[in-house]
Amino acid sequence: MKETITKYPALLFIFFLGLTLCIGACNSHKKDDDEDTSKIDAQTPVTVTTIDQDAMADYIDVNATSVFLQKNYVKSNANGYVEKVNAQQGQPVREGEVLFTVKTKEAQSIGNSITVLDTTFKFSGVNKIKASRHGYISQVNHQAGDYVQDGEALATISDQSSFVFLMQLPYELRQYVNINDNIQLTLPGGQKLDSRVASFMPAVDTVSQTQPVVLKVNSSQPIPENLVAKARIVKSQKNKTESLPKEALLTNETQTEFWVMRLVNDTTAVKVPVKKGIESGDRIEIISPKFLPQDKIVVTGNYGLPDTAKVKIVQP
Repeated sequence: MKETITKYPALLFIFFLGLTLCIGACNSHKKDDDEDTSKIDAQTPVTVTTIDQDAMADYIDVNATSVFLQKNYVKSNANGYVEKVNAQQGQPVREGEVLFTVKTKEAQSIGNSITVLDTTFKFSGVNKIKASRHGYISQVNHQAGDYVQDGEALATISDQSSFVFLMQLPYELRQYVNINDNIQLTLPGGQKLDSRVASFMPAVDTVSQTQPVVLKVNSSQPIPENLVAKARIVKSQKNKTESLPKEALLTNETQTEFWVMRLVNDTTAVKVPVKKGIESGDRIEIISPKFLPQDKIVVTGNYGLPDTAKVKIVQP
């Protein structure tokens, strides 16, 4: 072996030179591959929006129940028997409409004897009982053939003019409601009614600490009693203010700090601390800082993004 190396020194040199070049080339390719991999930054797909100028209101919804504040009792004006009934529960009635006829017990006993003796004497002993107010019959107490006494209630009429909604107002919100304020009511099914604050009941519920508030409504269609609607109390309102979707706002665990992710270019989002204001529906007011109309704010994909994060804008 030693003789071979001694005889062929040039061949040995060429062999080691080729081996060195091969190893160097391999290391060079590995280094280039590592550099190319390090240059690829992860980009988070996000959707963006812009600042909007909206009218916003801070409000709270409370329950309001439809009631008839006044009940009128249709009473018998004599001792006798109910001869005819024109009243049914739930029936609308008008003032002066005949609801009952009552035949006195004397007329029931004597019958037509007096008329037979004297035809000029018109005696029937039948009294017509009429409705005293417009409204709805909420209760019927007697039917034809019943014996009733003078002053006994035959039926109950819910006075239509006394129809209101009673809003159960938490007393701590009393400062936001005043006489003649307009309150919007939302009925089950989504129908909306305008109402006006007419008065405050002079009592507060012991347990819930709510005060009944009388709301007058004007409705072209009849509304049943005991219907529960939602009454919206506006605490504050702004006609034009900057707002963003709630999804764009991020906060810490204690909700003491708030921020949004704003794009400084098409691929970089930075953290911008903000001060929030009114929350209304799915939007939230941004008091500061003042954003430009063209500023792009991240809406989705923003959770957990660090400052100066790499992002990729995608279509929503």
